[in-house]
Amino acid sequence: MARRAAVLGSPITHSLSPVLHRAAYAAMGLDEWSYEAFEVDEAGLAPFLDGLGGDWAGLSLTMPLKREALKLADSVSDLAAAVGGANTLLLRDGRRHADNTDVHGIVAALTEAGLGAPASALVLGGGATAASAFAALARLGLTEAGLAVRSPERAAEAVEVGRRLGLEVRVGTLAEVAGRLDVDLVVSTLPGTAADAFAGPVAASRAALFDVVYAPWPTTLAAAVAARGGTVVGGFAMLLHQAVRQVALMTGRDDVPVEAMRAAGEAELSRR
Repeated sequence: MARRAAVLGSPITHSLSPVLHRAAYAAMGLDEWSYEAFEVDEAGLAPFLDGLGGDWAGLSLTMPLKREALKLADSVSDLAAAVGGANTLLLRDGRRHADNTDVHGIVAALTEAGLGAPASALVLGGGATAASAFAALARLGLTEAGLAVRSPERAAEAVEVGRRLGLEVRVGTLAEVAGRLDVDLVVSTLPGTAADAFAGPVAASRAALFDVVYAPWPTTLAAAVAARGGTVVGGFAMLLHQAVRQVALMTGRDDVPVEAMRAAGEAELSRR
């Protein structure tokens, strides 16, 4: 039976998910599976879901749909509930189950790079990705972490996510970053060039870096840390491993071809 899956979001044209998932299907011999991309905003998610047939296996969700998905799901994983967002909807027997594979993606990316046991960490930026980062740090054994944001009052949600997961979050401003870099790991969830100003201080700190940006790569921040010989993990590794987990959940198979997906994604990024 032909099975369908897709990634939804707005904007969506930049998404690497179709490349990653299709590479997995090809390597797994799932010739009747297809994976597409659809431009869908928050208002459009409910009608899109209502129009799906029984041949649909699951959906990947990007911004701005991760919170909306929780409202439209029949069941929600404990992790998605704790983080406050779902990047995955599994479709089974007419029911929708919301899950979160972003946290798995961060944990796997850090572990793969030898950063699976940080003793301390500072997260830059307080949005939805920061919440997933705190969940990942809690899974890696931390009980406290730092957070640097432009406006501390806007960090309440990320702090609450940390609390729910047993992680004490110490909040400060981005202006104070240079004085808070006595850590093993810096996690930048800042978009675009917003982290450029911290390249010098982070590079000088000797901390390892996980930068969630994957294109254009390397970022100014990543290049600075790499230039002084530091360990750098980019956003592509997170994207890859969260997709690996999605493929496993949607297909029900554990033999997901990580390296085939990695090669396809890297080739696509090089092409762009």
